[in-house]
Amino acid sequence: MLTSLIDPIAFSLGPLTVRWYGIILGTAALVGLLLAIQEGKRFGIKPDFFMDMLLLGVPSAVICARIYYVAFKWEDYKANPLDVFKIWEGGIAIYGALIGAFLCGFFYFRYKGYSFLRLADVCVPGLLAGQMIGRWGNFMNQEAYGGPVEESFLRDTLHLPNFIVNQMNVNGVFHHPAFLYESLWSLVGILLLCVLRRQRFLRAGELLASYFIWYSLGRFYIEMVRTDSLAFHGPNWLVNLVDALWSPMTILFQPGYLDPAYGNLRISQLLALLLIVGAIAFIVIRRKTGAAKEHYSDPIVSTKVEHAAIATDDVPKA
Repeated sequence: MLTSLIDPIAFSLGPLTVRWYGIILGTAALVGLLLAIQEGKRFGIKPDFFMDMLLLGVPSAVICARIYYVAFKWEDYKANPLDVFKIWEGGIAIYGALIGAFLCGFFYFRYKGYSFLRLADVCVPGLLAGQMIGRWGNFMNQEAYGGPVEESFLRDTLHLPNFIVNQMNVNGVFHHPAFLYESLWSLVGILLLCVLRRQRFLRAGELLASYFIWYSLGRFYIEMVRTDSLAFHGPNWLVNLVDALWSPMTILFQPGYLDPAYGNLRISQLLALLLIVGAIAFIVIRRKTGAAKEHYSDPIVSTKVEHAAIATDDVPKA
């Protein structure tokens, strides 16, 4: 059966071509911004604060995402180094984007006098929404898909619409829509985070930790299905551990192909495990040591605002 693929180019304006990939990433950033602004109003934080953060955070995330990807794929770029800058063709890593976004957020929040944990808690549902939408950019580029699968599985078992099924036909072979699995996992995560942040027991920093636990858990299991994972050669005991943890998924899925010459351990799976363990330890240690005193619902105040108010009070009245 003939399948019609979606053109990755949305439209052209003379020599300028606008790709769906860029449009979707822009939409993802906008939706994430709106969610952060809405929650920020609850704490009296002005929208301009988050708009400035986005202007700084998006370039930082994109640059780090590209650097991260190219670093592990340098063999594909060293012959044509200028291809490193062709980001519109795809090839960014979400963990690199997270590193860039959180580094930018850390310094920006400190510059504004806010606690990083408090503001990160406010932002993570929007960040996850951006990831959810951004995965559809991978869909448009026919990347980040899983291993081969029967067309009937997509149409009759998953009941996917034609435009998704057709786009998963890569060179005559249908593939698992790994992008869709992760997008839906992120959607559920957004709902859970929004419910969790209204619970009185939640302490500062714990919504951020919950984000890492939820996203990394899904990423660990979805990553094994993919065929384009960044990988490295790890010790056999670690490979066996990852395989054992993933083994329940074999009821429904088979691992995507990973070239043994390239590596035997998917980097994203290892990072996911480390983030899950680290996030759980973060919550437990802070609770045990009494460091988690602030609740999520407590007021968020900038130290710079406090200092400015003190300075104003110290000015002699005429």
